[in-house]
Amino acid sequence: MGLTSNKVLVLAVVVAAVLFVGTVWLWPRLARQNWRTVSGRVGLMLATQLTLFASVGLAANQAFGFYASWADLLGKETDPGIVVDHSAHGSTGGPLQVVSTSDVPGVRASRPETGGQIQKVDIVGRTSHIATPAFVYLPPEYFQPQYRTRTFPVAVVLTGYPGTAQALVSKLNYPRTAQQLAKDGRMQPMILVMLRPTVAPPRDTECVDVPGGPQAETFFAKDLPEAVLAHYRVGKRPGSWGVIGDSTGGYCALKLAMHHPKVYAAAAGLSPYYKAPIDPTTGDLFHGDKNLQNRADLWWLIKHERAPDTSLLVTSSKVGEHNYKDTLKFIEDVQATNVTRISSIILDSGGHNFNTWRREIPPTLQWISGRLTDR
Repeated sequence: MGLTSNKVLVLAVVVAAVLFVGTVWLWPRLARQNWRTVSGRVGLMLATQLTLFASVGLAANQAFGFYASWADLLGKETDPGIVVDHSAHGSTGGPLQVVSTSDVPGVRASRPETGGQIQKVDIVGRTSHIATPAFVYLPPEYFQPQYRTRTFPVAVVLTGYPGTAQALVSKLNYPRTAQQLAKDGRMQPMILVMLRPTVAPPRDTECVDVPGGPQAETFFAKDLPEAVLAHYRVGKRPGSWGVIGDSTGGYCALKLAMHHPKVYAAAAGLSPYYKAPIDPTTGDLFHGDKNLQNRADLWWLIKHERAPDTSLLVTSSKVGEHNYKDTLKFIEDVQATNVTRISSIILDSGGHNFNTWRREIPPTLQWISGRLTDR
């Protein structure tokens, strides 16, 4: 049974309940002062507390998508073969392969023409040679006869680190929210391409082209759009593409639009930060390349390079988010360019978590929809 399985969570809760009842029932029998009874009391207390902590941890992991598997939790995803090198001629079906299809969670519809569809796909970068899974949301209009010649705008949606792409579908509810907003006429029908920014797990590449390592930025700026364009009816013009992300994904979203405004016309960073960190999860991202390090710093970028012609949205909370002051400063610096357009969502309170982002996702989708074209 997998780490995120409901059966594992139910089993942990049941075991915790049984141990709690057993402790209450057996405690009088273990009241004597000898080493056997004392050991019994200590053992029961430890076992009960461990199962309670395990239950809470499993529930939190399901809610927030911290770890995708037991190997991920135990740090066993350390195989150095993190970048899959496929030759351009090695794939028989193109850079994007559909693995499975499913209905949109939470949407009552019997056909994709009425409820849309989720496609699980595998993507292989022609240039970066990075391979990664993703989920693609296709709106109902994509399957309707009257739209058969229409192209659709695309929003790439990124998780935080470590994050799971599945959480974007089942926890943050991007497809269901997009479907409902379009149905209500509050945004245009859009295709969502949902994945982790961690395209070379377990390493956190911060969407950087690491010298001698994973070419993550190239994947998102070149390979991913090419793969999606080759498979779906999507807009080919720069104004047809946007990118959204939370936390690490939010930083990546902003950076991708600022570095590649001809690819991404708009970017939304939910609870983002503005400079790539260097820590044990990232390793050495820049290998002494000062220019690469500077360009990964959005503060430096907005002050020292030509302001990009793109639209940015940033979010934070007055209470509960550590990026509040940084976000206000970033807004001020971007405004000073008079070129890059900046918008914001500032909540009175809200932590760095799924609940906060679920509050921000509907207006974010409306915002980005209004800045993308379908051609």
